[in-house]
Amino acid sequence: MKSLSVRAEKVKESSTLAITAKAKAIKAAGENLIAFTAGEPDFDTPEHIKKAAFKAAEEGFTKYTATTGILELRKAICEKLKNDNGLTYEPSQIVVSNGAKHALANIFTAILNEGDEVIFPAPYWLTYPELATLAGGVSKIVETDISTGYRPTAAQLEAAITDKTKAILINTPNNPSGAVFTKDELQAIADIAVRHDLYIISDEIYEYLIYDDENPHISIASLGAEIAERTIIVNGYSKSYSMTGWRVGYTASNKHIADVIGNIQSHQTSNINTLTQKAALAAELGAKQCVSDMRSAFKARRNLMFDLISKVDGLRALRPDGAFYIFADMSALCGKIAYGQKIECAADFADILLEKQKVAIVPCADFGFPHHIRLSYATNEDEINEGMSRIKEFVDEIS
Repeated sequence: MKSLSVRAEKVKESSTLAITAKAKAIKAAGENLIAFTAGEPDFDTPEHIKKAAFKAAEEGFTKYTATTGILELRKAICEKLKNDNGLTYEPSQIVVSNGAKHALANIFTAILNEGDEVIFPAPYWLTYPELATLAGGVSKIVETDISTGYRPTAAQLEAAITDKTKAILINTPNNPSGAVFTKDELQAIADIAVRHDLYIISDEIYEYLIYDDENPHISIASLGAEIAERTIIVNGYSKSYSMTGWRVGYTASNKHIADVIGNIQSHQTSNINTLTQKAALAAELGAKQCVSDMRSAFKARRNLMFDLISKVDGLRALRPDGAFYIFADMSALCGKIAYGQKIECAADFADILLEKQKVAIVPCADFGFPHHIRLSYATNEDEINEGMSRIKEFVDEIS
């Protein structure tokens, strides 16, 4: 039998989805499991958004649309980008895709030739390098640490650039660290991109989930005409509107890139689900109280989980500015014994914790940090209290 694609064989299974599936299986078996693995809000999609989809179905809005999305939605996205981010786009510069993940796949396919390099500051969402690989690209990882708030310095990024570098990807607020880039940091990155003729891929999916007013979200594309021309914004509705299963994201870019992305999508998927487009339109045009309410709940949960994890000897974390994750260093526990088993890395810690305490967390080797763990606070406060109590009990037993 002939071999499969070499590129495809290099792509790894998503460890977050694998862990989530394992946790769900344990829970389905009747175990009292606490899961801190979710990459999605635990709230229901707001009613006005669901009703817009129902209404569209009842009215027979079930045929093909323009590949890049219905004009009303693309116009609404342009208004959102203008009002929230100070950016000016035309509907022809917007491509609506099957979630931000699909949007990213389109971007890498559009900009990368074989061997082109993309710089990913670590920690990074584990899917980024896999999508770059599928498009023939090469990942260049820039390691950060707690001293810079897990954000890269301009010097680090500049040092990683070669004659093969095509783009730098930034994710702010960041998954898994929750870090939010400052205006000065973004300006330094913009200067580098312009100086070296690079694209910036700006993943802003957690934009509305920032909890402290002193460090608001800033889109790097708002820092001048030159960087706006080079920036490809990725955003969507999954996190802020609790619409993960609806699968709707989008890109905003210069017209040439948007045309290429639209052509790619026209052959791979055509338009996204028609009812989802109407739901997204309702999200854009409707009241934003639902977003504010979720943000308030997440802020309270963040504060609770951070306070609790700060009391666990052996785990070290920063208070996250955004998203809904705590990113914790567990390296102080490496080499120690838990329930007769040696802990060498975060994966060992997570496996033993799941087995012995029935708490599911995400080890972060696939995010570029083998000695860190990610805990999602997209769950209720009772579960946070119980789960963190179990984690503290577990760590207190480690010798």
